[in-house]
Amino acid sequence: MSSLKGRFTKILYSNESTGFIVGLFRVKEVSKDLKDFDIVNKSVRFTGKFVDINHDDYYELNGEYKKDNKYGYEFYTISYNKIIPEEKDSIVEFLSSSLIRGCGEKTAQRIVNKLGKKAITKIKEDKTNLEGLGLSSKKIDDIYNSVVEYYDTNELIMEMQSLGFSIIEIGKIIKKYKNNTKFVLQNDLYALTEFVDFNKLDRIYFKLYDDTNNMRIKACIVRTMSVITFEEGNIYVNKDDILINLYNMFHIELTDSFDEYINDLIKDKLIILEDNRYYLYDEYYNELYIAKTLVEISKRKKKKIKDFNKELIGLEKLYNLDYDEVQECAIKSALENRVTIITGGPGTGKTTIIDGILRMYQELNELSFKDMLDEVILLAPTGRAAKRMGEACHYKASTIHRFLKWNKDNNEFGINEDNPIEAKLIIIDESSMMDNFLFSSLLKGLKHDISLVLVGDDFQLPSVSPGNVLKDIIDSDVFNHVTLEKIYRQSSNSYIPFLAKDIKEVNDTTNFKNKKDDYSFIVCSKTQIKSVIKDIIDLSIKKGLSEDDVQVLAPMYKGMNGIDNLNYMLQDIFNPYNKRKKEVTIGAVTYRVKDKIINLVNDVDNNIFNGDIGYIVDINKDNNDEFMTINFYGNDVTIKREDISNIRHAYAMTIHKAQGSEFDHVIIPLSEEYKRMLYNKLIYTGVSRAKKSLILVGDPQSLSYAIDNNYSKSRKTTLKIRILNAIDK
Repeated sequence: MSSLKGRFTKILYSNESTGFIVGLFRVKEVSKDLKDFDIVNKSVRFTGKFVDINHDDYYELNGEYKKDNKYGYEFYTISYNKIIPEEKDSIVEFLSSSLIRGCGEKTAQRIVNKLGKKAITKIKEDKTNLEGLGLSSKKIDDIYNSVVEYYDTNELIMEMQSLGFSIIEIGKIIKKYKNNTKFVLQNDLYALTEFVDFNKLDRIYFKLYDDTNNMRIKACIVRTMSVITFEEGNIYVNKDDILINLYNMFHIELTDSFDEYINDLIKDKLIILEDNRYYLYDEYYNELYIAKTLVEISKRKKKKIKDFNKELIGLEKLYNLDYDEVQECAIKSALENRVTIITGGPGTGKTTIIDGILRMYQELNELSFKDMLDEVILLAPTGRAAKRMGEACHYKASTIHRFLKWNKDNNEFGINEDNPIEAKLIIIDESSMMDNFLFSSLLKGLKHDISLVLVGDDFQLPSVSPGNVLKDIIDSDVFNHVTLEKIYRQSSNSYIPFLAKDIKEVNDTTNFKNKKDDYSFIVCSKTQIKSVIKDIIDLSIKKGLSEDDVQVLAPMYKGMNGIDNLNYMLQDIFNPYNKRKKEVTIGAVTYRVKDKIINLVNDVDNNIFNGDIGYIVDINKDNNDEFMTINFYGNDVTIKREDISNIRHAYAMTIHKAQGSEFDHVIIPLSEEYKRMLYNKLIYTGVSRAKKSLILVGDPQSLSYAIDNNYSKSRKTTLKIRILNAIDK
């Protein structure tokens, strides 16, 4: 590895969130392999990730000096450390810099004259070495403390790197904890899960300690509860579940001492124990906040609309509409009541109702479009759902994360209890996807003198994260709930919405084998599924359809007919190898310009969200920080090589990831190899993603099994109980 010694002279570019810096470095010394380069006493361009750099510091950079096609020779920094200056002039310059308190240039010169080239080391080792220079005791203390603090920070950074922390993680940790960083490392290591993955911290723990101590036991109890709640969607867990999983995950066996640790965690405000239910602290209070706030909103004065039917008839004439009795009830309830829930399956007109609420609200209140934007807010949990709702209603719609101005670095929202939004009507589509944390955060960002409308399909899969918000609110039977049952989206020979209804009602009829205008089931063995899908795609392409029109949905990633294998095949069909196209292979996956991609994380800064679909427009293999550019709905987003795990190919995707989206043409493979994932709500959700056509491929018995299998477990939540308790108060 090559190395440079010298000082930073200029920063050309810096990214505070990642620590990545491009700048100029004044070289004083080079390693032997760089002797042939004429760069000593010259400035070279460098790149790398740094915790904190200062123009007065002396550094050793370790890395590679190589040529960039655009910028020429650059030094690519892999690691670095501050070094003690050894030339007398450099030592004087350092001691008289802003880094050292109480030492001017003349004083620095006197120190160097007495202590020589090892002046800084001698000061650090013993402050009495500064005596005999005519310095006051205060000046001696200031100089000594400054030198110690300076090099302690450098040693801490190097120590943390040796433990396995990355430069980005170190920067965030030191920025928050400052002089307390070392104390936190030794006494509260797992508090750093804010910045570092728990499993990585647990590995670091065993570099610091030989045996499991109380700190690790308590952290592992909390981690165990977090894993259980996330994997199962629960808000609380039982004691036996904690004990079993604590042993399975961390080989920690607790018997009589369990309650003692729980009491400590309760005092630390990390968990809550209530009626033998164990809650993570935040989940408990989020659920409590949702219940109290919904009840408080619902008790506000209702808005009685005079001559509603007359006003609605006028609206129908104006826009050439014809609402049925249930639709009228839904619109009226949303406009008159403070909390309204509107649910229905595919084709029952949920979007039509949202549009009707918007139009009626505007007409009744005689608002301009600008006034509407101030008073009425349309939200959805995902980017695709927000985009679809906005386009259908010709109105601005946003994801909840973006509306709340989410900061991904600290997982906090800019719109919150201290900074709520003024609005009068909030409509949330796909509300079955809202989890406990997200809905609580939304309510905290709203003033309570509002009308709230929750729209969704209560039979779809619940949220990925803990909670069963929509179902619990409905089951409380406290708020106005309108159910849309009549199916409108149909031709004389349509079947998709009726199949969804049959699945929901566990009506396993033989109708699903019959071909319809918008539906067919192609029966084949599991070894034939891929070839049948290929034939369907080939025919679709001949009809002029693209990868944007056709979506394959499957239950699992692995296996013969898993999503990974399907994506390999579909990439070769939709976007085959072409020597003129840029591509890059990472592991077993090749990414190619024009590939269809799904984003797996929320990124408010780039206005992309979990589940958004885009297309690769550029690949730059030589630039790790501008590695790939992906276009999401007209928005070009640049991703780094290190963030490649945040995307996947999207020719085929999971049904879970498709939730909140609709596709013109959907293909769903069905096979016994998916058996552990085949259950009623999953297949219902997949079927209901199709707008124009649906093709099922594989084994009819697998569909029958899924329809009959009510696998989805009842989530452990107490929101319904809390709503009822709040009503009684």
